[in-house]
Amino acid sequence: MALYSILRRASSSVLPLAIRTVGSSRALHGAASTVRLTLQKGNLSRELTRQSFVPFLRFSTETAAKNRADENLIRVLESELQCAEESEPGQDSVEEIPDEFPFEIEDNLGERTILLTRKFEDETIKVEVDIPNVSMEDEGDDDADNQDQSNDQTSIPLVVRITKRRGLELEFGVTAFPDEFTIDSLSIKQPDGSEDQLAYEGPDFNDLDENLQKAFHKYLEVRGIKPSTTNFLHEYMIAKDSKEYMNWLKNLKNFVEH
Repeated sequence: MALYSILRRASSSVLPLAIRTVGSSRALHGAASTVRLTLQKGNLSRELTRQSFVPFLRFSTETAAKNRADENLIRVLESELQCAEESEPGQDSVEEIPDEFPFEIEDNLGERTILLTRKFEDETIKVEVDIPNVSMEDEGDDDADNQDQSNDQTSIPLVVRITKRRGLELEFGVTAFPDEFTIDSLSIKQPDGSEDQLAYEGPDFNDLDENLQKAFHKYLEVRGIKPSTTNFLHEYMIAKDSKEYMNWLKNLKNFVEH
């Protein structure tokens, strides 16, 4: 009986302690879980913040670089425009179309060529004129005074097409120099000819008999392709080249700005 009483008192004192111990362990485990969850949420929040901030930072850097590059390009274009305006031939530098100029001129801004047209008896003559070409020819290297000098020779390419009523077309490739012109090529075009067909176009013009070459030069001269015409075209096309260049720069600047 005494032993039973001792055991009961011991169990009654140990059991609450065990219960309290188990309760404390559960509370500690819960607190640890709460801490871990809080830390995980904090790390997740920081990670989300970092992931959202990095693209924003990259976007801001790229935008700043783009703006600097655009502003620099606009400044350079404006400087080039100013130089072009200062060196542009004035209206007075290009003579008015001479009264004896036999062609009508079709000149469209933004196109590098102009079109000349005229009627000549039963023929229709069209001339496509391109912007000038400049070739640099070095002068004698042995001459110290001319060592750094060069001879600038300007030429303009022409394509002359002469069409008769029945549709046949005679086409000349011409290069016009100051006070003279040369014939580079000659061919006859059939009205129903296919571009896929390889038509015989005759020998190279320079291989023709000299008298025949002279006769073709005279043939073109009486139709208006002569030095007085080509000299005016030189001045006209140089002015057009300058005008087209300025228009090109303005279009570039407008594109970058907008």
